[in-house]
Amino acid sequence: EGTLGIATEVTVRLMRAPESVRTLLAAFGSTDDAGAAVSAIIGAGVIPAAIEMMDALAIDAAEAAVRCNYPKGAGAVLIVELDGPASEVEAQFEQVEAHCRTAGAFEIRIAADNAERALFWKGRKSAFAAVGRISPAYIVQDGVIPRTALPEVLRRMAELATEHGVRVANVFHAGDGNLHPLVLFDDAVEGEAERAEELSGAILDLCIEHGGSITGEHGVGMDKAKHMPRMYTDDDLDTMQLLRCAFDPHHLSNPGKIFPTPRLCGEVPGRHTGAHPLQEQGLAEVF
Repeated sequence: EGTLGIATEVTVRLMRAPESVRTLLAAFGSTDDAGAAVSAIIGAGVIPAAIEMMDALAIDAAEAAVRCNYPKGAGAVLIVELDGPASEVEAQFEQVEAHCRTAGAFEIRIAADNAERALFWKGRKSAFAAVGRISPAYIVQDGVIPRTALPEVLRRMAELATEHGVRVANVFHAGDGNLHPLVLFDDAVEGEAERAEELSGAILDLCIEHGGSITGEHGVGMDKAKHMPRMYTDDDLDTMQLLRCAFDPHHLSNPGKIFPTPRLCGEVPGRHTGAHPLQEQGLAEVF
């Protein structure tokens, strides 16, 4: 997250375009069924280039925004894309289709050309912006869980949303268990923003409980720093800070990120017995 320095030069290697690309859209009655399909696909040793999931709320928003023509009545859709050598893609594609049907897909569409493939992806790629049509504000999270836990976590997430009185739309990378729940709220309604924030934290706790992490790809930053002690001990965090200070003793590289207690370099690790100097100046809070 830019806390150990900066990159001054990057060398990349270009890859050849894949020989074959196949894409399907599978519609399910529920996220449970879609999650079961994901587990079956990965369990069979098939690693697609992408497996994306959207739930009913996200589907409705995308449909209203870009008319992607997803199957009506779907509780969840999966977009699965395979690429690579033609013979391998064809064999794996048959497995993917079979696993989707076994898990309860009531409709499967296979992209016949690039135009149809683009239409499948249009709904997914527009989903985050489209949710703005159904909610004036939302919090996006970035937790990650084992793929086998998808059905259970999605069920519990729905229960938590009901308990907190706010809605959650799910649009995420199902292939690697990287969740992006959108916690919807209206900050003009008294108390709703606070309930959304509380639910957002509860979702991260849920990810940790199931052997996951508070971030899958977008980092901790400032927003999730207060959740770090739920994953790591004080000793863990102190060791991380010592490493960071070795590279950046003056805290010039992306300061204030990742760590919940902004200790100064050179301090003795461990809990503070008194107020931190930054706390005394009103510049920091200990969570």
